[in-house]
Amino acid sequence: MKKILAMIIAAMMLFGGACSEEVSAATFDIDFETECKSLYLENLDTGIVVYKKGAEDRRYPASTTKIMTYIITAENVKDLKNTYVTIKESSLKLLEGTGSSVAGLVAGEKLSIYQLLHCLMIPSGNDAAIVLADHIGKGSIQTFVDMMNAKAKELGCNSTHFSNPHGLNDPNHYTTVSDMAKITKYALKMPEFENISNMTSSDCLGEDRYLITTNSMIDSTRGGKYYYEYAKGIKTGSTGNDSGYCLVSTAEKDGYKYLCVAYGAKYENEETGEYYENGAMIDSQNLYEWAFDDLKIRTVIDKNDLIKEVGLKFAWNKDSIQLSPAESYSTILPDDVQMSSIDRSYDLPESIEAPVKAGDKIGTVTLSYANQKLGTVDLIASETVERSELLIAFDFLGKMVRSLWFMITVVVIAVFFLGYIILAALYNRKKRNQRPVKKYRKF
Repeated sequence: MKKILAMIIAAMMLFGGACSEEVSAATFDIDFETECKSLYLENLDTGIVVYKKGAEDRRYPASTTKIMTYIITAENVKDLKNTYVTIKESSLKLLEGTGSSVAGLVAGEKLSIYQLLHCLMIPSGNDAAIVLADHIGKGSIQTFVDMMNAKAKELGCNSTHFSNPHGLNDPNHYTTVSDMAKITKYALKMPEFENISNMTSSDCLGEDRYLITTNSMIDSTRGGKYYYEYAKGIKTGSTGNDSGYCLVSTAEKDGYKYLCVAYGAKYENEETGEYYENGAMIDSQNLYEWAFDDLKIRTVIDKNDLIKEVGLKFAWNKDSIQLSPAESYSTILPDDVQMSSIDRSYDLPESIEAPVKAGDKIGTVTLSYANQKLGTVDLIASETVERSELLIAFDFLGKMVRSLWFMITVVVIAVFFLGYIILAALYNRKKRNQRPVKKYRKF
């Protein structure tokens, strides 16, 4: 029995894990106005979302759709640089009259998938998106779109549905900034994605067909006021006032890396015909600067700290045991936050029984800041304590004496004993009464 119990406990410890931390921690207030209808900022070093606005509202993604187009292509072509596609005229005709942004592909020319991905991401070529979808879908763009939707579902994007590979408006073509963040984080693992999406120009089609980025935030030459030196990639988008200005980007500074998704900034004043500033780029830059300046990774709880104790039974000369975190826990917090303002909520038993081994999970502590959950950390025994068999025996006897059945048994025995005494007394009296009376002779 001891071996079986030991195996069960070991299995629970193995699969239970040391830390049940949830990394989608607190979001924080900003001290400036934003233009976009939906915003999402995540620290990629920790996976912590530090700011959200309209994060679950459905939006037209415009050409940020091409991030998913890149994923499906990269996952279905083994050799990007040596797989070639002949451009079909029928594919290019699908974009006639749409006013699409194109890379200038020519019917009949033969290009590698690698070249087409440059055409897709740098100048946001809808023609490249159609050609890739036709090739991967084996002549069926709908097949490719079905693959996009299947991938979105696989990534847990429950508010996303694609109707095309390029992002032109369609009532059934939508996503959210939180879903697009999931898609983008996955895309960052794809071959060449981070490299291509951060290019400001490319001569992959030849020097006379130069590809120029649509992303002013990474273009120091042509970006003007939108240029931000710490930005890297990823994809712009706009279909006029329907989608507004959209941008998915990352930025790195002082060892911190963030991902920002910005959707729905105002595009054009319909009365005057004037174009608004690109609020998606302005919001993204402001959010990055706020995060880099005001937020830092802070150690909230250290694994070497003894932070709580619980009662301990059946240990000789010891009635409690100290607990420590299974692992240190760090998270993103405003730089001026005092650790004393971090709330701790414990989930612990009142007491435990020896034997206890150092490292045994006893309970958890949930950490919160400003009424928002940061994470949950396992608490473990800080030392090994053996069990006292003598105390176990005393406890058993004490429980037995206090048990209902013991009391019933004592009462029953007492009743029987009292009954026995009464019966014995009655029997002796009867016996005395039955003795013969001696008769004496008279003389």
